[in-house]
Amino acid sequence: MCPKVRSRRRGLRITLWLLVALLFTAAGLVGVVLWQNSYDVTERRVSIRHGGHTLNGVLATPRDGRGQHGLIVYVHGDGPIGATHDGGYRPMWEANAKAGYASLSWDKPGVAGAPGDWLSQSMDDRADEAAAAIAWARARPDVDPARIGLWGASQAGWVLPKVAARTPVSFVIAVSPAVNWLRQGRYNLLAELRADGASAARVEAETARSETTRRLLERRAPFEEYARATGGDVRGMTARRWGFISRNYTADATRDLPVLRGVPVLLVLAGHDVNVDTADTERVYRGVLETGGALTVEHYPDGNHSLVKQSIGESELTTALVALFRPRSLFADGFLADQRRFLAEPGRGGTTPP
Repeated sequence: MCPKVRSRRRGLRITLWLLVALLFTAAGLVGVVLWQNSYDVTERRVSIRHGGHTLNGVLATPRDGRGQHGLIVYVHGDGPIGATHDGGYRPMWEANAKAGYASLSWDKPGVAGAPGDWLSQSMDDRADEAAAAIAWARARPDVDPARIGLWGASQAGWVLPKVAARTPVSFVIAVSPAVNWLRQGRYNLLAELRADGASAARVEAETARSETTRRLLERRAPFEEYARATGGDVRGMTARRWGFISRNYTADATRDLPVLRGVPVLLVLAGHDVNVDTADTERVYRGVLETGGALTVEHYPDGNHSLVKQSIGESELTTALVALFRPRSLFADGFLADQRRFLAEPGRGGTTPP
């Protein structure tokens, strides 16, 4: 056999083995992703009637063989969020299931084909929505009506106490909750400018723009006037978003928080939160709720606003990779375990962590 033929065959064998190795590697990676993103809960799509339309929900129940479980009702933060929050809720749902709790969440109106428009809602509308979901859950034979609590993040800080005013809840888990819309907005603006290393001139200009926006909101100015006031530089603001802000910019949880006195509340605060002033939030929550003895405050120095580890969350690529291959390790150390421990405390009927 001539050397050229032998060389060609050897090259083909090497290529074949490389392809086989790549296929095995790819199959292994797919297997790891499927395994890591398989959770010890049973998810089912549910429909909840409210206000003449349907909430498209997901009910995630433990696989422990029990006929009845406690329930945690999820209240989203800002933005077009679906029932699973792009899968980000699932590690929490699994932790809840280990504590003997089911989890209920739904697509915001207008998200994933759900009817309605979340940008047309007020915080009271969102509270009515959650109260309707709780009423629906209480009628189910697989839910213990005496063990229904709330979980909410960020903007949900304005919704959670409103829900508790409408229907009894057993506990509340408030994650990076906002207190006052205008104070939060100012804090977020200055925190982001500091993170960008903005000059003093830019800080002054952005602060002046923020004040102009506030005055327009106070006058209930239409979007067109906002656009003129900013010289057409609306920075992604739309008429629908302006309407949402106009309806909700006076939100202040301080007025509603007293309804939670005596209700077990777990306040979760992150060390790298540029969205919410955690010091202000803790001060308000302690001032209103601490005298009742039912407030627990947990700090996570390595977490960002979403309680994702700061070292992961600062890179979109790293976040995506960890979400694929190790989703349970996305969150700040102790975050999931502490919530499970909170659910297992006496009176809440959860399963004690090992």
